[in-house]
Amino acid sequence: MGQELKKRSVVIAGHRTSLSLEDAFWTVLKTLASERQLSINALIEQIDETRTGNLSSAVRTYLLKHALSRYPEQN
Repeated sequence: MGQELKKRSVVIAGHRTSLSLEDAFWTVLKTLASERQLSINALIEQIDETRTGNLSSAVRTYLLKHALSRYPEQN
């Protein structure tokens, strides 16, 4: 997977915006949304509700924390 940023349009709270993430983050985001039976937009909206910084950073941080929570012995 490349590290190139991919910009995609998403809808958050009824508003269209764009989000730039590397391919690896888009893949994990899609997988996590599927596991939770959510659309990617719905998962991003959940992340957006609690963020304090920019959306791309918030999504990356959320996905990293989720990944680390699967391996608590490593924290």
